[in-house]
Amino acid sequence: MRAATSGFTHVALLETAPMRESLLEILAEPRTRAELKLRVTRHDGDVIEEGELVSEESGAKYPIHRGIPRFVPPNAYTDTFGKQWNLFRTTQLDSATGTGYSEHRFDSETGWSRDQLEGRRVLDAGCGAGRFAEVAASRGARLVGLDMSSAVDAARDTLARFPNAELVQGSLLEPPFKKGVFDLAYSIGVLQHTPDPPGGIRTVIDCVKRGGGFTFTIYARKPWSKLNAKYLVRPLTRRLPSDVLLKGIESVMPVVFPLMDKVFRLPKLGRLAQFMVPVAVYVDEKGFTDEQRYQEAILDTFDMLSPRYDSPMTWQEAERVLRTIEGTSWTFRSRVPLIINGVH
Repeated sequence: MRAATSGFTHVALLETAPMRESLLEILAEPRTRAELKLRVTRHDGDVIEEGELVSEESGAKYPIHRGIPRFVPPNAYTDTFGKQWNLFRTTQLDSATGTGYSEHRFDSETGWSRDQLEGRRVLDAGCGAGRFAEVAASRGARLVGLDMSSAVDAARDTLARFPNAELVQGSLLEPPFKKGVFDLAYSIGVLQHTPDPPGGIRTVIDCVKRGGGFTFTIYARKPWSKLNAKYLVRPLTRRLPSDVLLKGIESVMPVVFPLMDKVFRLPKLGRLAQFMVPVAVYVDEKGFTDEQRYQEAILDTFDMLSPRYDSPMTWQEAERVLRTIEGTSWTFRSRVPLIINGVH
């Protein structure tokens, strides 16, 4: 669908990862899956910066702002994610840290080669600041990052150099896409933070075409998981204003980080301490500076304690969901955490 040009402001844009008219081919109204009509108010050729999408069925209007279609209003349960990824956008980006940590994790969990990604339409369901989207886009994927929070604005900066990447703000439980339009889809470390992880598995797979691939990484629930210190303190921390919680973490980290960095390394006792102390100090990461590890400790401790939802699954629960999706095959690359690779 081509946007008319008369009456619109035509501007030269900075290098960004904005919406292009071709994205309309795969977009649909959430829930109804109705066709959408494009109205543009600011563009540069087929690159759209401002406008709106209008449902041809309900008449509902969805704004396009800063080159990103917005299908959800501000939402309390995603506010903390928007905050953390806009504040810590570069903390886990390989391009910023100089490591290959995110790339290694992407490869080990998806198993997808460069040849499998290049030229394929790929969905990052819950893209955050774009740490994995950056990897997929750098390998030539026609990447669409979906996130419900304002993290899409951080991802916009992350993906600015990739003309093959676009972003959509929407819910992966009600994805604003037509059925079966992606060759591949992945959701890494996201589903447990939604109100309906089983539903998220179904809706993401529903976006994948027949014969297409998917990957999920989900926190694994074990019989003793709820005894983990983070679950004992989360009833309090998830109710704190996010600014208060973040400032509290930042205030204690100068003492906690060097102490736990030693304790967590102790044989046997270190594993127990990691279970009993709700602080994300990773002692096994290679190639990071102490400052990078310190910043990640703040980020991931906040990520651990702030989300409204944290609902891990057993592999049996995940398998029961997958069995309800006709024509789908899968394997568990890992059961702790849950890493699921499959074909729709």
